[in-house]
Amino acid sequence: MNLKEVKTFQAILREGTFSKAAQKLNYAQSTITNHIQKLENEIGFKLFERGWEAKLTDSGEIFAKEIHSLIKHWDFVLEQSKAIEKEEVGTINIGAIETAATILPSTISQFREIKPNVTCNITVGNTDTLINLLDSGMIDFAIGGKPYKENGYSFIHLYEEEISVIFSKKYYQDPITIQSLNDITEYPVFIGGENCLYYTKFEEELSHLDSKPFYYTVSQILSIPLYIHNFPSIGVVLSSSKLSDNIVKVPLELKNPFIPIGIIQKKDNKYLSNIKKLFLDLIRDSFDRE
Repeated sequence: MNLKEVKTFQAILREGTFSKAAQKLNYAQSTITNHIQKLENEIGFKLFERGWEAKLTDSGEIFAKEIHSLIKHWDFVLEQSKAIEKEEVGTINIGAIETAATILPSTISQFREIKPNVTCNITVGNTDTLINLLDSGMIDFAIGGKPYKENGYSFIHLYEEEISVIFSKKYYQDPITIQSLNDITEYPVFIGGENCLYYTKFEEELSHLDSKPFYYTVSQILSIPLYIHNFPSIGVVLSSSKLSDNIVKVPLELKNPFIPIGIIQKKDNKYLSNIKKLFLDLIRDSFDRE
């Protein structure tokens, strides 16, 4: 079985159509079709229904479920073989939540000194998005919040984030106008999207209130402080967010404002190479020193 043909099949699954897969791989569409036909001849069954849509056959559905593991196994064997011959090259695909992504530059700098020929691809998103990327094989591991559903994932704790409520000094007056969670409901709130762990945490804090605030959701948490200066409003951010002098943190007591952040991996990830293990060790070491 030719690895190029299998990776072409994987690209079609990810992109959704033959034409998009061709664009992604920089192939002519006829090359994509040829790869799939060769693969079908080798395995002895059709992978796709014939037509414009990349619709899998029943046999194709079964084959697709195993394809990511198969390619990971091939990549693992190839990487191990290259390492034996001192050709330490390869790629690490890393996922990270926005605030955790700020620690990666120093880790990559250390890693580059040891493995200068290994490429690092970094995807930034919320924990829910990163877990979906883990499941699809798009990333090797993620740095994010502890998953609510831990089945199928391992979690190595690194540090704790804390939910912070912020207000623009332009509108924040003395005496303090926000003294409890009840007062928050009087203002619109800028917060991360509904799939963010800290959104869920904040909702839990408000669950006992009779009314809820009006939400504006912002996908990039680090940009939330920019939105609270044009009219009286509240921002909900994480404690590691850097704030300018014209912003004040509101001293509210929350029942459980802490969110564990750590390394998330699939438990069935049997093909984590030594190079990827080294990168994870460097991440852990950076927090052990703090």
